[in-house]
Amino acid sequence: MSETIVLYSSRYGAARQYARMAAEELGCVARDLKDVRSGASGDIVEADRIILCGGIYAGGLSGISWIRKNSAALADKKVVLFAVGASPWDERAVGQLRERNLKGLPGNIVLFYGRGTWDESAMSFKDRTLCRMLQKAVAKKDPATCEPWEAALLEAAGRSCSWIDRKYLEQVYEYLSTP
Repeated sequence: MSETIVLYSSRYGAARQYARMAAEELGCVARDLKDVRSGASGDIVEADRIILCGGIYAGGLSGISWIRKNSAALADKKVVLFAVGASPWDERAVGQLRERNLKGLPGNIVLFYGRGTWDESAMSFKDRTLCRMLQKAVAKKDPATCEPWEAALLEAAGRSCSWIDRKYLEQVYEYLSTP
């Protein structure tokens, strides 16, 4: 059986939850990327498969800088980036996420998406303020012209929502099971 390492970089906890679910399913441990930021070393270098669960912030994947920094050491491994965001699945948006975050990385690195949580009360003042400003701007649009993420932003305003679901990880397990 291949050695698998599950890492996470999570500001508000959803990516950590997905990492723990994946680690449980795969029989390994989920580790906070903060604990391994010094570089690819030890068991990470020896692992055959690396999964990084990270939150999406302004279109960037949390933890992607670590992947870029260590891409040479990860070149012979199956590397899965599992991006976690509050928006519903949207092919175009996920395509843009892939384009932005995978640009310049080796072809052995793939990206999947899972929907996370929304909780303004847990957000930092800065994040909450930016989200509220964005909500006000989106609220002025005709609802018929809203992108899926914009409709979700308006729907979640002022509420705590969790869309975490193990089904989003199925695509990761399927990918890992292929040679």
